[in-house]
Amino acid sequence: MTTFAVNPDALKDIVAATLGGRVKRISVDLGEVKVLVSADDYLVSANLLRDAAGCQFEQLIDLCGVDYSEYGGGAHDGPRYCVVSHLLSVSLNQRLTLKVFAPDDDVPVVASVTEVWNSANWFEREAFDLFGIVFEGHNDLRRILTDYGFIGHPFRKDFPVSGHVEMRYDAEQKRVIYQPVSIEPREITPRIIREDNYGGLG
Repeated sequence: MTTFAVNPDALKDIVAATLGGRVKRISVDLGEVKVLVSADDYLVSANLLRDAAGCQFEQLIDLCGVDYSEYGGGAHDGPRYCVVSHLLSVSLNQRLTLKVFAPDDDVPVVASVTEVWNSANWFEREAFDLFGIVFEGHNDLRRILTDYGFIGHPFRKDFPVSGHVEMRYDAEQKRVIYQPVSIEPREITPRIIREDNYGGLG
């Protein structure tokens, strides 16, 4: 027998009742419930969302970092770094977005949810690597996408698009070497061509 998801507004009420005062904000956007909790309540909330009747979000299907420093043209008023988790209840056929902001912009730290959903392992390593968000309690928090010795976090809004270093093979040294980036920063403006009779219109 197939179990169908409850109405998003009904799920919103269930989640709000389950988390109680831990909810900082909850809404239904594009048919999906989104809930924001504080960093102090994040791990407890994750456990409740996994285990509570009516929630039963057994799977974490994605987790990512977000840098809000230029959000809305710099109009965002609040902490800079956020962790967004997308949860799935297979048994109840429903989804939820769970958000938490790291309270300190200089050293963004939130709890690891690997003990709740083990699929968070590599996702948290990716958010650590690309955004510099530290996941407290993660038992193997190290870079996963950038090279050994890489400096900085490339998905932060203040990280240069061209990066800080480039690599090339040096034939004399017979190895790959790193050197400062030789590309000049520039803005690319598309070239617009207006030829006579362009597109058969004349």
